[in-house]
Amino acid sequence: MGRGVDNCGMDKLKAFESFVSVALKGSLTAAAKAEGVAPAIMGRRLDSLEAHLGVKLLVRTTRRITLTHEGTAFLEDCQRLLADVANAEASVSAGGLKASGHLRITAPAGFGRRHVAPLVPQFHLMHPDVTVSLNLSDRVVDLAAEGFDCAVRVGDLPDSSLVSVRMADNRRLCVATPEFLKRYGTPQVPSDLMRFRCLTLSSEASQTRGWAFRVPVTGKAQAGQTHDVIHLRPSGPMDCSDGQVLHDWCLAGHGIAWRSTWEVAAEISSGQLVPVLEDFAAPPNGIYAVFSQRKHLPLRLRLWIDFLKDHYGQSTYWSAGA
Repeated sequence: MGRGVDNCGMDKLKAFESFVSVALKGSLTAAAKAEGVAPAIMGRRLDSLEAHLGVKLLVRTTRRITLTHEGTAFLEDCQRLLADVANAEASVSAGGLKASGHLRITAPAGFGRRHVAPLVPQFHLMHPDVTVSLNLSDRVVDLAAEGFDCAVRVGDLPDSSLVSVRMADNRRLCVATPEFLKRYGTPQVPSDLMRFRCLTLSSEASQTRGWAFRVPVTGKAQAGQTHDVIHLRPSGPMDCSDGQVLHDWCLAGHGIAWRSTWEVAAEISSGQLVPVLEDFAAPPNGIYAVFSQRKHLPLRLRLWIDFLKDHYGQSTYWSAGA
């Protein structure tokens, strides 16, 4: 009885593999040739799979094979399943741990360009059997609904069922060029910013609360509380909805900007930018790897998270720039 269950499981897996092969090659004959079996055997596997699922996965004519709507959705699930199976086999096979399969990652556009995209080729060189898709988007991607394995996120995280691993601190600092400060002076307290040329995100962008600063408590405070976090809305002659543009304007000496350390640490280290109001910098938020709750994470995902933590955990990484 146990042998029958095992064979059933293996037959189902073989049917999944056959379906993926036919779908990707677009031909029953080509898929059968690649596997070294007769096209009729490949056809019977597909017939059996469709009968088991109760849906049509493929539309087969004498000239071509096309996926149905259900087949398109099932193809992605099958590819993920087969990759996980291959990964599980590799992780326990002789020769030790070897990651394989496909990894889908998403990250904010600006941070992703600087601090995720340059690391992907390095990760692939270390694990050549892992393929990677990187999505860069400033919207909050629904990992489960959109089929992503992991998101890199910067800032305070909303409550959710997702698992998060904090990989590094992220501070926000006011910065300007030495030339700008020499010409216009240096603000001494946060309220001084109201009379300086500041480079801000436009109203439709995300910084709805303004620039955050940590200031000594005034008036009634809770026991042990010595500082409050306040928010200011400085202004200037130019604003933009794109943070990279603000960064470029700041480097060109057009004003004071409030930027993340991940964006300006290298320029501060080189002397191109100077932090101001450091004593009033708000407490740091975090840089996180976020993923769906799973009992057993795929090896490729565990290795990716460890790889990011190893890089982001080095203080020299940020000052050197990715």
